[in-house]
Order: sequence, then structure tokens, then C-alpha cells
Amino acid sequence: MNHQYDVVIVGAGLAGLRAAIELGEDTRVAVLSKVFATRSHSGAAQGGIGAALGNEEEDRWEWHMFDTVKGSDYLGDQDAIEILARDAPRAIYELEHLGVPFNRNSQGKIAQRAFGGHTRNYGEAPVKRACYAADRTGRVILDTLWEKCQQRGIAFYDEFQILSLITSDGQCCGLVAYELATGALHTFHCKAVLLATGGAGRIYKTTSNAYASTGDGLVVAYRGGAALEDMEFVQFHPTGIYKLGILISEAARGEGGILRNKDGQRFMEHYAPVIKDLAPRDMVCRCMLEELKAGRGIDGRDYLHLDLTHLGKDVLNSKLAEITSLARTYAGVDPVEEPIPVLPTCHYMMGGISTNTDGQVLTDDKNIPFAGLYAAGECACVSVHGSNRLGCNALLELLVYGRRSGIAMRRFIHSVGFAGLPEKPEADTADRIARLMENSGIERADHVRADMQKLMMDKVSVFRRKEGLLEAKENIAELKERYKNIGIKYQGRSYNSELQDAIDLGNMLQVAELIILCALHREESRGAHYREDFPGRDDGKWLVHSLIRDSGDGPHLFTKPVTITQHQPKERKY
Repeated sequence: MNHQYDVVIVGAGLAGLRAAIELGEDTRVAVLSKVFATRSHSGAAQGGIGAALGNEEEDRWEWHMFDTVKGSDYLGDQDAIEILARDAPRAIYELEHLGVPFNRNSQGKIAQRAFGGHTRNYGEAPVKRACYAADRTGRVILDTLWEKCQQRGIAFYDEFQILSLITSDGQCCGLVAYELATGALHTFHCKAVLLATGGAGRIYKTTSNAYASTGDGLVVAYRGGAALEDMEFVQFHPTGIYKLGILISEAARGEGGILRNKDGQRFMEHYAPVIKDLAPRDMVCRCMLEELKAGRGIDGRDYLHLDLTHLGKDVLNSKLAEITSLARTYAGVDPVEEPIPVLPTCHYMMGGISTNTDGQVLTDDKNIPFAGLYAAGECACVSVHGSNRLGCNALLELLVYGRRSGIAMRRFIHSVGFAGLPEKPEADTADRIARLMENSGIERADHVRADMQKLMMDKVSVFRRKEGLLEAKENIAELKERYKNIGIKYQGRSYNSELQDAIDLGNMLQVAELIILCALHREESRGAHYREDFPGRDDGKWLVHSLIRDSGDGPHLFTKPVTITQHQPKERKY
């Protein structure tokens, strides 16, 4: 089945929806989503969105920029970070005017609270910068933007999964997608494609990510010739519910929650004496694991406590209602009366499809754009997060760079016509699906997936070293061979979950391999990438972005410089 639009957006989270709105009513736009649009993972964001509004205390965008640069361990591109911090107040007031129901303070202004790594006066003390709607911030923004898209008549294709890009003479001119309900392949012909498909946290055993976060956009871009950037940097969030990984938002610590060890000690005051439990996520995760290594886990087990009991019932039920409900449902504890058992959980990918500040996908270290192809959100790497994302900057990036991508695509589509499609553009993709369906192998996708997730958790998570990464590289190669022997018993076309699992697993194995290769390549510790065999940060050699692309003969690794404008690298102290 063939479709034609000016722009096709893949992903219905905040980046995709904000870009769709920006394209205007005179642009024919289609939004494809692997799930029903309002089930996109942006809706899971709890804690807030950062902006230097100064509604609670003095704040400046320059301080926000500094905190983001410092939080990135100086690997973030400072031109992109300046755009983010400067544009943040406008983005918040735009949301307010669209109808997002932010919490209010006693003066009727948008309320703000503290969040990890956000400071005043260049690190002097914590500052309240996070705008929020209780602990459902992503949910209410997603619903608001989706409603605006509905009002504009934007076409949504729910439960469609992208499988490949279509290119002609070096320009992206469409894509092939799989319709889950029917099993049919659809060809979308367009002038520009925006990839806004989110992250790939499901490659890890313990993660806060939705089941749909399998790296689809990363893989189609990589296979299409784009460069991926900084793939070694995978953020673990300090407070996932023990064993399950379900997120307890940083908002809990922003409201005054305290991490404690078996002795009841607030251990973070020893590691980060200025901002304590509100230190950046990479630091808090490592400190937690150091406590466990030292035998200070609760009852001798491998978890710690997040204590909210002193906050009181009113705060928990008004400002942290969803967190309180999650703790009761999934941890079996009432935060009003007892602490929550927590352990770091895979949360966010700093790396992704290399882009410039207009969302244009790049193909090499010379910043050559991939004509007609754009990316925004977690699947993209404009590098505002560097090696460690500052809390509350994820939603902000989605909105700021989703909008900028929409503006850039609008300019582009009015300057070009429709490129001609190759003959039978879906043929290669159809052959790939047919091979999966016809394979009579004995392997099962869920077994291979479980082995991959355990491998990534054991060898490629918070702490890494060469020996483990080399083992992981070999094991991923073995898993990719096993993948070739996966058999699909159910041959139905409608909602074939076996086929869906196989497609997702293929993407996850590819992303896992690229993360391992980049982690092996970077012989230093920076942000979320901690090499026990190279424990120091090495600005002389590694103040560069890692890039990886498909050379035709396999992955090719190379680097490009970090953009530094105002803040020279310094030791991170909190």
C-alpha cells in the first residue's frame, strides 16, 4: 500500500508531536507510531522540565547552561546547550498557553522544585528550576500536544513500525513500515522524514523503559548510512524499584527524599557534600554501587533505601502521588510509613543519530547532512547531554529540538520536489520479513533476548572494563548467530507477536553491538561511561565525540571534536 505526504514523522512522543505542530496546517504530515500515540514513552516522564524562570528564587539561563555542560562532563556541545537553556523559558510559557496544567505556587506562577545537578551561581547551591505537573509531567504534556495535533487534522498511523528508509540519489524520500494489525507493508513517499523513535533501554535486563523502546530509529538510520554518535553513554537512573526497574522519579529527591544505607546513614553527604542526594545521576549511581560493594546494602542484600517518610502524607499524595502509588503497587511498601527499596536502572541513552542543531541527520565527522532525513529526541544526538544527561533536560530537549526540526523541515520541503522512488522500494524489506517467517530454526526470540539483556547488565552497565567488554563483544556475535536460527511458529498476519519480537530483537542486538564497540574504544571514564581499568577522565585524548557508521564491511569507528564556546573543562565537584 502506498501513501504520499510532505513529511512523515516516526514516533508520537513529544519530539514528534511538537515537530508536527510546527509544520503548520498547510503541510501534509503523517505521524507513525509503534504504539497508540498517547502510549508513547514520553508520557512516562514524571519529575519535571527544566527552565530558568526564577519563579521560586533567582535563576538565569546562563546557570542552566553551565549546569548542563558540567553535568555532561564537558562532552556536550556548548552551542547546542546554549540554544536549549536560552529557549527553555519560551518553551514552558508556550506549553502553558497550549493548556498544560502546571502546578502553581502561592503567587499563582508556575511552581518549580529542585532537581539533581541544578544549581545557582555556577554551582554554589541547589536551585529550584524544575517546572512540573505533580509527578505526571510527561503525561499531561503528551496529551496536550496530541490534542492539538488532532485539532489540526494531522494523520496518525498507530501501530505502524518503521523497517527501512527509502533513498534516491543520496536523499531520503520515504520509508517502509509494517502494520501490526494486518501484517501488511506500507510505502510512505515524502520529501522529508523525521525519526523521533525514542531510546533502546530494553537491551538491558533492568530498565525503566517501555517495551517499545528497542532502538528502531537508530538501526534504520545506521543501516541507511547515517552516523551514530556517543553510543557508549547509557544513563542509569539511581532509583529504580528493586528487581523491577520501574522508575521512582528524581522528583522524590527534589522534594527532599534521602538515600540511606543499612545503617540509616545519608551516605551521599560523604560523596557530594554540597548538593548531596541531588548530585548528577551518574555520580549517584556509582556511589550507590560503592555502598553495596562495601557491604552496606539493606539486610546484606543488593539494594538501598529511598526514604520519603519525613515528607509527610500531604506532600506524597499531592506532589508525588504517582510515585506513592507505584511504590505501593510494585514494591509493596507505603512511602508514608517505610522507605522504598531501590537500585540503579537503565533509563536513557545520551547517544543516538548524529544531528546538527536543526535536526538534520549527519553522515560523517565533517557534519555533512543526509538530505531529507531528520532526527529529534532520545534517538538523536545533537549532544546537549554529552556523557550524562542532567535531570529535567529530556522533556526540554524534545520540545526545543522537536520544534527546531519542524522549522527546518518546513524550509526544506518548500525548496524541493518529490524525489522519484526506486522500483519496488519495499522489495528488500519484504524479503527480510519473508526470511524471518519461513525460518524453521529451533531458537526462540525471548530466550535470545533474555541472554542479551543479562549480558548487557553484567558487562556493559554502570561499571565496565576491557575484559568484560571483550567477552560481551564475543557473546553478542554468538547471539547474532543464534538470531539467524530463530523459528516463528505462528504464521498469522494479524498481531503476530512472534514476528514482532523477532524484528525488535534484531534491532536490539544491533544497538547492543554498537554500544559495546564504542565502550571498548573509549579508554577513559567520563559521565555514565565508567571504565574501571581507565578510572580517570582524559581530556587530552578523549574530549571528542565517538562516531560509528556502517562501512559496508561492518562498523567503522571515528571521532570529531566537542564544540566548546564558554566553559573549559574542569573537575566536576558537587
